[in-house]
Amino acid sequence: MLNEKQHEMVLFSGYAKVPVGITAAEVYKVIGLVVVVDVETGIITEADCTLATKVARDYVSKLLIGYDLSKGSEGIQTILDRKYQGNAKKAISTALRIIHDKYRSFKTESEIVSL
Repeated sequence: MLNEKQHEMVLFSGYAKVPVGITAAEVYKVIGLVVVVDVETGIITEADCTLATKVARDYVSKLLIGYDLSKGSEGIQTILDRKYQGNAKKAISTALRIIHDKYRSFKTESEIVSL
């Protein structure tokens, strides 16, 4: 149960195929990206992904935490394009777009329910 001071946190996930020939493809067939979002503010408070190395997982998480999904996904896509030069970039980008779409749908549904 939420009290008035707590914001609702919701977990969103997105998955995308990884390129053949990279380590992550040997371990996973898809990249899983999971974020916890404060739906009142749109801020990503936690993030994790299924990249093969701890360094890559931690780095992607740090890029995502603090981003405001209510501002769209273009800003974080720009950051990702600049700051992540790994082979799974396209898969992460796709998973992030899926998450943003889920977030928008959730917000729209929540607004309809509260009317």
